[in-house]
Amino acid sequence: MTSLSIVEYGVGNIGSVLHACRRAGIEPRVARDAGELEAQDSSHILLPGVGAVGEALHHLRERGFEATLYNKAFEEKIPILSICVGMQMLAETCEEFGTHKGLAWIPGARVSRLAEKGSGLRLPHVGWNTIQLEGNAPLLEGLGEEHFYFVHTYAMSCSDHYIMARTDYAGAFVSAVRRNNIYGVQFHPEKSSGAGVALLKNFMSC
Repeated sequence: MTSLSIVEYGVGNIGSVLHACRRAGIEPRVARDAGELEAQDSSHILLPGVGAVGEALHHLRERGFEATLYNKAFEEKIPILSICVGMQMLAETCEEFGTHKGLAWIPGARVSRLAEKGSGLRLPHVGWNTIQLEGNAPLLEGLGEEHFYFVHTYAMSCSDHYIMARTDYAGAFVSAVRRNNIYGVQFHPEKSSGAGVALLKNFMSC
């Protein structure tokens, strides 16, 4: 039987995430510290995030989640879905208001500011946009023609080996990644209407 824990570390759109999960037929549990996450022993974990990645990393570590999440991801092989800033935290380095050491779950990944000069487009990138699937992406199955909701100024760059999807805004950027049981999406499924609900359902089957 599948179950879902949402990591609540003070930097996340928890209300919207809970609502989207319930629309997908999922009744998640909220873990506010590492002890709760361990006790819940869920089959799947969701790591949301909004705001600046450096602040998000600080709060995640302050609440003791880093080691527990690492164990869940790499020892127990629990599927983990990281959203927006949650995805950015998977990088090795993050360049927003200084340089920050990420979780380094996506080897060689770096988070930097989207291109802006000469594009005629403004930052942040806010609104609906499409994704272009690359390779086998069960998380995104059936969603290649859908629109998703984005709110961000920074994005990840990484090896093609980990890329599930790209999106075009002032040039192509990585909008979804996967490393085995670890998934990340730059957009917000919880704000993406039916497409987001479908993605959450896909995740629970991963």
